[in-house]
Amino acid sequence: METLSYKTLEAMNYDGYLLKDAPERVLQFGEGNFLRAFVDYFIDCMNERAGFNSKVVLCQPIAQGLSDLLNAQDCLYTLYLRGFENGGAVNNKRIISCVSRCINPYADYENYLKNAANPDLRYIVSNTTEAGIAYDPSCNFEDKPANSFPGKLTQLLYERFKLFGSQKGKGFIILSCELIDDNGKELKKIVKKYIEQWKLGSEFEKWIDDENIFCSTLVDRIVPGYPRAEIDKINEENGYKDNCVDTAECFGFWVIEGPDSIAEEIPFAKAKLPVLVTANHKPYKQRKVRILNGAHTSFVLGAYLAGQSIVRDCMHDEVIAKFMNDTIYNEIIPTLTLPKDDCMEFAAAVTERFKNPFIDHALLSITLNSTSKWKARVMPSFKGYVEKFGKLPKNITASLAFYIAFFAGITGSKDNYKITENGLMAMNGDREYAIKDDAPVLEFYAAHKDDDSKTLSKAVLSNESFWGEDLSAYEGLTDKVAELLDRIKAEGAYEVFKSL
Repeated sequence: METLSYKTLEAMNYDGYLLKDAPERVLQFGEGNFLRAFVDYFIDCMNERAGFNSKVVLCQPIAQGLSDLLNAQDCLYTLYLRGFENGGAVNNKRIISCVSRCINPYADYENYLKNAANPDLRYIVSNTTEAGIAYDPSCNFEDKPANSFPGKLTQLLYERFKLFGSQKGKGFIILSCELIDDNGKELKKIVKKYIEQWKLGSEFEKWIDDENIFCSTLVDRIVPGYPRAEIDKINEENGYKDNCVDTAECFGFWVIEGPDSIAEEIPFAKAKLPVLVTANHKPYKQRKVRILNGAHTSFVLGAYLAGQSIVRDCMHDEVIAKFMNDTIYNEIIPTLTLPKDDCMEFAAAVTERFKNPFIDHALLSITLNSTSKWKARVMPSFKGYVEKFGKLPKNITASLAFYIAFFAGITGSKDNYKITENGLMAMNGDREYAIKDDAPVLEFYAAHKDDDSKTLSKAVLSNESFWGEDLSAYEGLTDKVAELLDRIKAEGAYEVFKSL
């Protein structure tokens, strides 16, 4: 079987959309599954629908990556967008042709730096993981390349400044997609640290400020990536071998914080893409974290104790699904700052995303680090509800009890309830599970293994190292959580879901 390439597709008389040649207007740090299923998909659609006419140069942010695999197949790859929409399963295939080449700067630094000399280059995109936007003082300007992503970027920007610093409009629109707060602003801060460390001069720093736009962005799409379990079947159906197949859910949403000129310059709207350019991306981040992530954290621990294993099955259980929807619509959305209609539309999409028949999203994988997740994702809705309505939110309070019950292992024998190299081991009936969180959290629960419900509830809620404050100060919360813990232990988690 031939490997995917333009030649292979030509021999097959492929009649789908392809863009073989176009100016390289985008440099992308990151060649992994997410960006190829998200940003590169959007660019490919803009090329087809809006005449964007842009190729993307990929750059490996680390020494080991996909450059050899991608280059071997002309940087073409097959993308499947799969999900649940309008009540039915969707599985759409597209060959992405917007990528021109992939560079490994560790093997060919000069080729990487030559991108700065391309007058057509206008956009820089990055997703180098949460750890990518970090300042590493050990990086030197003479390194080929600097080890950190911001260091590599500074080297490229300085080369651009030397070549085009006297011309207007030759700076970049820089779109950071890493999952950290204010990703674009943080990236710019670190670039400026390297300018100072490497003594690159005030004129270069002024050019950075005047000619470049560092955008903070919010990205939202679940990307399972390479479908290893079904790749042989996929290749057989396609009639070519593709070593870089990518899969993602259908839903996608990109919020870019920046001036209106970005929306005028990049034809997102003309291509009918779910991309929003706004002066403030934070309300949209709040909506995603509180509704999508908050919903996950609110129900998955209780759902696991109720015998479930994956998210999709929970959505087909009327009792658990109703609990989740009541939590979102009655307790989370009323506390958000965006218009109610926007939040309702997003919430409806979340429900369909959770039903995705192509993604087996394990509940236990979501329970990782649930203490910090509950604080970041659910606690703001809890506090907002109490402040707005003057009473405890019924379901969010229950989610707190489910969290404690899961971590305390109250739904099974505690004979083997102890910390191991795999985590804090607990039992749910006859099903053993591993609780994974920071060491101090696991040690706290292990130390309180023999507490009764009231003592345990008070100890957890008053632990300021967990929550940043004493939650037991909320009137009635300690007693209500203790009551729910007793009921979970006596009746089971599912019966508690039903009663709610």
